[in-house]
Amino acid sequence: MRKTSRTLVAIVLALLSLGIVMLASTSSIKGATTFNDPYYFLKRQLIWVSLSLVAAMILFRFDYHWWQKLSIPLMIVSVGLLVLVFVPGIGLRVGGSNRWLRLGLLSFQPSELVKFSTVVVLASWMATIGRRSRNFNEGLLFPVIGLGVVLGLLIVEPDFGTTLLTGLVGMLIMLAGGTRLGYLIITGMLGGCSFILAVMHDPVRMHRILAFITPEKYPDTSYHLVQSKIAFYLGGWLGNGLGNSMQKHLYLPEAHTDFIFAIIGEELGFVATCAVVLLFLGLLACGMIISFRAPDPFGRLLGFGLTMMITMQAAINIGIVTGCLPTKGLPLPFMSYGGSSLLMAVASICVLLNIGEHSTEEYVDEHTRPIKDSAHRF
Repeated sequence: MRKTSRTLVAIVLALLSLGIVMLASTSSIKGATTFNDPYYFLKRQLIWVSLSLVAAMILFRFDYHWWQKLSIPLMIVSVGLLVLVFVPGIGLRVGGSNRWLRLGLLSFQPSELVKFSTVVVLASWMATIGRRSRNFNEGLLFPVIGLGVVLGLLIVEPDFGTTLLTGLVGMLIMLAGGTRLGYLIITGMLGGCSFILAVMHDPVRMHRILAFITPEKYPDTSYHLVQSKIAFYLGGWLGNGLGNSMQKHLYLPEAHTDFIFAIIGEELGFVATCAVVLLFLGLLACGMIISFRAPDPFGRLLGFGLTMMITMQAAINIGIVTGCLPTKGLPLPFMSYGGSSLLMAVASICVLLNIGEHSTEEYVDEHTRPIKDSAHRF
């Protein structure tokens, strides 16, 4: 198990290191033109990296069983912060969305904390009810009501990408916790219809869907996607060299955030993008091994949920940037510019590592009651 944990740490460090290098390259032009400082975004990201490393040292030693006891207070705080983004003078409205809280020189995105809290609460609930998860009320109705409140606040911001991601991961945790598949299929269909109706009543998101289907009819809306594809085309197999991107010269908006993967393709080539995908697949494998070999149901569901949250977000971002999915603002974990996303992704990994630490045979404490089943032979 410790070999798996060390591999996971190595993967995250590789993603973080490449992310910092690419951010330094990608954000220099926008930083110079907008803030007269080519290192503006890099310096702010390094502050968040430092905060994340401090949090990592604390959370790695924080017994994950305490998250089950803190799940309800954590969710109350998360929802409270999510409501605060709508309060004038406290929340920041950027690009037509209320998603940020101002914290001095930095800003924080409560939806990132909400994603973490949702995983903790659902894992705690499903582990607590045990076999009662097969019942309609305990296994579906109660968790769906709680999940619906969170998703409702997210979609009002609006943040459709985080809403979709959180909803999918939430239902996966419920499935892993024992909720009947038939219940989840019907709920998923109803939720999907509601999501589609919300998109149809939002002109900006609807245009993105139409631009994805017929980009030639909506050249303005499909601009990001077209420029992203051009970046991959220009990079070819081996790329144009670090720092030699043309698309970062304001041709590709948000190149340092949601579309940093495209600049990796342009500067370092198709080989480098494949390496990034392999790193996330390695993260998925390590997370699943830790989850399956967790010593108790809560640890298993918590590890599974956190792994799914990170890797599914990466898959959606890569799908968007490569033109496989409609454009939506979701950062690439560990690599895109954004302190809130980085902090919570590192926190999630540290919780995973703590679960793995409890899974070692020599680790014994008053909380751990090892279970043995077929999953431990994974």
